[in-house]
Amino acid sequence: MMAGDIGKAAPTWDHPRGSAAVRVLVEVGVAHGMSVTACLIGSGLRSEDLGDPTTVVQAAQELSVARNLIRELGDRPGLGAEAGSRHTIGSLGVWGYAMMSSPTLRDAIVLGIRYVELSFAFVRVRLVEADREVAVVCADADIPADVRAFFVERELVKIAHLVPIALGPSVGVRVETGLTGARAEAVRSRIGDIELRSGCRHHRIVLDRDVLDLPLPNADPLVTSELERECLRLLDLRRGRGALAGRVRALLLADLDTAPGMDLIAARLHVDPRTLRRNLAAEGTSFRELADEVRAALAAELLGTGLPVAAVATRLGFHDAAGFSRAYRRWTGETPGRARRLSG
Repeated sequence: MMAGDIGKAAPTWDHPRGSAAVRVLVEVGVAHGMSVTACLIGSGLRSEDLGDPTTVVQAAQELSVARNLIRELGDRPGLGAEAGSRHTIGSLGVWGYAMMSSPTLRDAIVLGIRYVELSFAFVRVRLVEADREVAVVCADADIPADVRAFFVERELVKIAHLVPIALGPSVGVRVETGLTGARAEAVRSRIGDIELRSGCRHHRIVLDRDVLDLPLPNADPLVTSELERECLRLLDLRRGRGALAGRVRALLLADLDTAPGMDLIAARLHVDPRTLRRNLAAEGTSFRELADEVRAALAAELLGTGLPVAAVATRLGFHDAAGFSRAYRRWTGETPGRARRLSG
């Protein structure tokens, strides 16, 4: 995060979510020869977390996993599209089932927006109605630039794949995207017979306006009511779990390369730095302790992979290996070189 981001509104994707999306990202990484450990390194997640339905993931942790894939496999067109094609209605959890059981598509979209914090989308979604068509617009401006194309691919393919399941195969759907070239072709290859228009001004899923108020194939208002209560319960639970120290750790993980200071993290959380310091103290910790904890844990992970000390220093935002070595000795009482040798 740069200094110019101070005061900027938090992105819509910055909320806790379930582990399904990270699980899919790990599946993609493993399919391309990565280990589960390599997929998760630096995210603060363990392999056993992915099999636990109660696991709550911070958005920054999901970003870390996506960055691991891109760092290891390259920013290749189609990687995000592959992730999108692996999603099912089940991966959306109770939020997805609640939308599917809604009386109409309009009701489903209203419910989806109401409980959007239960999703794992990184695009900002809004509904735009015209005379003959309706479009679900997927704005990507809030997505970090280094993972933007990856997540745009994922969201377009995921939505295009799931819309016919939710609405029925006879409903006409068109995908429009600002992606071009190999990335557009990668999306096209994953959406079957659905029309794709590339090089457009916006990323949109377009349908005939008439379908907005038609009954959905799986409509059941009683089920929707029950599932919506579960959405509300789950949302309250996740918000309650978002302890301040956990949020700070996740934000530090998301920006390790730039080593953000307390002022920037406070701005991201929309609190005054003094308030952040006071509230962390009430939780028995401090910003310095959390920053050291996050970097020490990741340093140990990276050194354990055999990565050179200089490369680990760069990953953690240090200007040189000497500065990292001094910090590592302060954190652990030993040199990173010795830790690297012992891990081997």
